[in-house]
Amino acid sequence: MLDQIKTQTARSVQALLDAAALSPGDFFVVGCSTSEVNGAHIGKAGNLEVAAAIFQGIAPVLSAHGVYLAAQCCEHLNRALVVARSAAVCKGLEIVSAVPHPKAGGAFAAYAWSQLESPVLVEAIQAQAGLDIGGTLIGMHLAPVAVPVRLQSAQIGQASVLAARTRPKFIGGARAFYDI
Repeated sequence: MLDQIKTQTARSVQALLDAAALSPGDFFVVGCSTSEVNGAHIGKAGNLEVAAAIFQGIAPVLSAHGVYLAAQCCEHLNRALVVARSAAVCKGLEIVSAVPHPKAGGAFAAYAWSQLESPVLVEAIQAQAGLDIGGTLIGMHLAPVAVPVRLQSAQIGQASVLAARTRPKFIGGARAFYDI
């Protein structure tokens, strides 16, 4: 089961990267309810083993593209994000003080904290793409304008998966031309 979750996750991340055409240094936000992946209600059955499988499906794919992971915490930490310190410093993000754990932050954020190099918490980012695994509401961390991406498989374990990429705002009206 855990291998299947890892594989489903890696495929979803790669499919979104293909659709989003991210650049090295862009952010990819992931909100994940391991409870939902296991078929339980969000916030009721967090699981670090599931979190590990999902992280292991995500991290190598993003790393190969030079894209930063932002692991969204649950509502108990106001949906703050776990990122590598180097990413926070590079992007000029304000670091806040908290350490996620499975009961405040969620299993996925807690696992990301244990795996990222020099992890820190930030309150907000404007990611260029993201996955919402299990209804975690990542929209507040996507740059305007978010565009839904339909993935071939819209599930990881028992959880539904929504994907989005972003694009620059269109300005200028009827006479303008756009390169997208």
